[in-house]
Amino acid sequence: MSNLQPKPNYAVRLRGITKRFPGVLANDHVDLDVYPGQILALLGENGAGKSTLMNVLAGMYHPDEGQIIIADRPVRFRSPRDAIEHGIGMVHQHFMLVESITVVENVMLGLHHLTLPTERVRQEIITLSQAYGMQVDPDAYVWQLSVGEQQRVEILKLLYRGADVLILDEPTAVLTPQESAELSKTLRRMATEGKAIIFITHKLDEVMTFADQVTVLREGHVVATLPIEATSKEELARLMVGREVLFRLHKDVCQPGAVGLELEGVCALNDKGLPALHNVSFHICHGEILGIAGVAGNGQRELAEVITGLRPVTKGRIRVGEQDITNQSPRAIIEAGVSHIPGDRSHVGLVLNLPVSDNLAMKAYRNPPLARGPLLKQNALHRFARQLVESFRIVTPNITTPTRLLSGGNQQKVVLAREITAGRGVLIAVYPSRGLDVGATESVRRTLLEQRGSGAAILLISEDLDELTGLSDRIAVMFDGRIMGIVRPEKVTPEEIGLMMAGESREPAISQEVGS
Repeated sequence: MSNLQPKPNYAVRLRGITKRFPGVLANDHVDLDVYPGQILALLGENGAGKSTLMNVLAGMYHPDEGQIIIADRPVRFRSPRDAIEHGIGMVHQHFMLVESITVVENVMLGLHHLTLPTERVRQEIITLSQAYGMQVDPDAYVWQLSVGEQQRVEILKLLYRGADVLILDEPTAVLTPQESAELSKTLRRMATEGKAIIFITHKLDEVMTFADQVTVLREGHVVATLPIEATSKEELARLMVGREVLFRLHKDVCQPGAVGLELEGVCALNDKGLPALHNVSFHICHGEILGIAGVAGNGQRELAEVITGLRPVTKGRIRVGEQDITNQSPRAIIEAGVSHIPGDRSHVGLVLNLPVSDNLAMKAYRNPPLARGPLLKQNALHRFARQLVESFRIVTPNITTPTRLLSGGNQQKVVLAREITAGRGVLIAVYPSRGLDVGATESVRRTLLEQRGSGAAILLISEDLDELTGLSDRIAVMFDGRIMGIVRPEKVTPEEIGLMMAGESREPAISQEVGS
């Protein structure tokens, strides 16, 4: 009789994984099996424990209880290096690349064999990129690459290190539709060769397209694991949030009022002193949503910052109504009626060490009923905060919890609640639903339409084409800091928008008048 043990059919197995943070039980005895050749989608509300669970699997966090099992043996990862040595790697939503060095040098960073010949590594990268259809120039500096190309580098790093289990956190959040389709083909090719793929996403269409199986987490527990052919978007949304979710909200016919925000020939520089905005011109009427489509890094951040006073304008004019706010201070622009949902919530929108209640009240603390003269009324502030926590479904142990202890998605909800509540005419919403679960996304979109209905002029910057086409009255597409065209969503296809996002101009663009 042979003494050889049969090889387990799973790639990795999690048993009883529990992870706690102060005041939060992020994972509560979670079991998960991942198989070779499988693409597994991981779904759940913000704060459900998805990213925490994957960070445990990738060696970023140590579990408080439970086991990671590979080849029928429990393993303990002290670091991501330990995880990758066991064939497990993670591509984070915010890439871990050094922009000032080349692709080859990024791939070599952290390798044990620092004496490997660079040319040998270069050739191996070329071979890998060709094998998986991920073309990238190994000699290019990372700062020269598009966001999609940078993502390919992150995946190639893991493949070069021999990863058999690849974890991708929100992998399509920064890609064009064409790049997303290419990524889908790449993942399927990897799965065909026996790789196990886990991806975290909030886009249910992608779950149905990409995945073989889906696991749903809610409040740190696994509530369901289903094969894709046995489920639907509606069922998955219901499992995530415990209620029915509307995927297409009713939008009333636009009734535009006076111009609320206008840009004329606006130019600005990026953080490196290079041109970031080139003669950007558009206007938004009260009662209208103008969407901005584009791959991240094409001037959207600089556009939001020049409007809100966080970046100087080098040429051109910005007006709110009849008031010129060009190069005014952020406080003056707030007082002019502009609210701002920033793209980088944790660094710009929040004071992380302050309680949730204080962050929610930052734009209301001087107003009755929260204040009496120079003094804050704590009871009124707490009532105000509890109301917003309930309305925006913010998951927090209590309103006095330091905001830094909330999940990333719930930190976003704090900013959204404050800025939308404080709105006074013009709202700059930068990726307002990025990283939010399907229930929270529905709530945010409904609120934006309500603000539109109450007369707000809304600039919506988003990478989600479904969001842009569903909410916007017009869509301006940006590439390399320029407006490639302004289109009506009902008169253009996602593929046409994708081409414009990649730099193909659509001229003449339709008239900027909403009613035309």
